[in-house]
Amino acid sequence: MFPEKGADENEVLAELEKKIEKDLTFDSGKILGSMCTYPHPLARRVIGKYIDRNLGDPGLHPGSQEIEREAVRMLGSLLHLNRAYGNIVSGGTEANILAVRAFRNTARVEKPELILPESAHFSFLKASDLLGVKLVWAGLKEDYSVNVKDVEDKITDNTIGIVGIAGTTGLGVVDDIPALSDLAVDYGIPLHVDAAFGGFVIPFAKALGYDLPDFDFRLKGVQSITIDPHKMGMVPIPAGGIIFRERKFLESISIPAPYLAGGKVWQATITGTRPGANALAVWAMIKHLGFEGYKRVVKEAMELSRWFARELKRIPGVYLIREPVLNIVSFGTENLETAEEELKRRGWGISAHRGYIRIVMMPHVRREHLEAFLGDLREVIP
Repeated sequence: MFPEKGADENEVLAELEKKIEKDLTFDSGKILGSMCTYPHPLARRVIGKYIDRNLGDPGLHPGSQEIEREAVRMLGSLLHLNRAYGNIVSGGTEANILAVRAFRNTARVEKPELILPESAHFSFLKASDLLGVKLVWAGLKEDYSVNVKDVEDKITDNTIGIVGIAGTTGLGVVDDIPALSDLAVDYGIPLHVDAAFGGFVIPFAKALGYDLPDFDFRLKGVQSITIDPHKMGMVPIPAGGIIFRERKFLESISIPAPYLAGGKVWQATITGTRPGANALAVWAMIKHLGFEGYKRVVKEAMELSRWFARELKRIPGVYLIREPVLNIVSFGTENLETAEEELKRRGWGISAHRGYIRIVMMPHVRREHLEAFLGDLREVIP
C-alpha cells in the first residue's frame, strides 16, 4: 500500500537494511558467478556527485555529453578505432540490440536474418523479438568456438549481419573473429562482435603475452563492438558501450526528440532519459587507471583463473569443461544439481543452469575466497 504519511529517514533506512539482508554482496567474497563487481571507489564518488545528470537531454548538460563522446572515443581507441561512434548505454543487452537494429536498418531486406553462434548471449533473443529479425544459429566446434564453415554455409541474400563472441558468457571463449571478419568482407555484410565481457580483458591480456586472437576494429569486417565498462571496467551498473565503425550505423537508429532543451536532439539509444553519471564514471575510470592500470587488474584475474583451474583438477570427481581462455573457469561434476544446491545453501553465489558451474575471476574475487570455496566443494562432492 502507498503510505498515507511519510516515515523518518532513519526508520526508512533501517527497514530497507532489514529487507536486503538476504542479498549477497561483492565484498563478502561469496559472489563467484557474476560478471559484475564492486565498483571502484573513484567511480562511486563520480556517481554520487553527478547523480542528477541526464544524457537524454544533453541541452541541459552539454559538458556531460562531451564527456560521453570522449569516453566513446577512448573505448574506440582501446579497440583500435581512430574515430568511434556510439554511446554509453545500459549494458550489453541494449548494446547488442542497437547493433542488430543498425544492421537491419542499413540492410533494408524484407526478411532479415542474423547469423550467430549457439554460444551467443540471450540478449539476441530479445533483439529478434523486438526487431523482427530471424536468428540463424551456427554450431560450435569441440573447443566451443563458433564453426566458421557453418556460418558461411548459412549466409543468404537475407543475411543482414554476422555475430562473433569475444568472451562467451559461459566459458569465456573467444571466437575466430579474424575468420569471421574475412567472411564479412568477402560477402559484403557487417560483423558485430559481442565483447561485453572480453572487451575489458582481451586488450590487456594480449599485452601480457596471452595468446588470443584479434577481435576488434583492426579487422576490416568488424563494424560494431559491444563492450561493458560495468564488468571488468569496475564502473557502477548500468554502464555498457556500443561502438560503431561508421556514422551511418548510428544515424540509422537515431530518432528525433524535438521538445528537449537542446532543440532538435537525435537519440540512438533505446532509453530516452539515461544516467549521465555512469558515462562520467566510465570516462573517469579510464583516465584514472589507464592501460597500465587495467593491465594490472587483468594480470591478477588471469593468473588467479589458471591457479583455480589447476586446483580443480586435483579434486576427484570434478572436471574442467575446457582450459580457461580469459578469467572464467567452468567445471562439472556427476551430481551437479546436488552440488549446486549444497554450495548455494552455504552462501555461494553460483549457477549451474548451463550444465556446469562457472566461476568468474572479477576484481572482488580473492584467492582466500576461492580457497574457501574449494574447501566447501571438496565436502559436497561425493
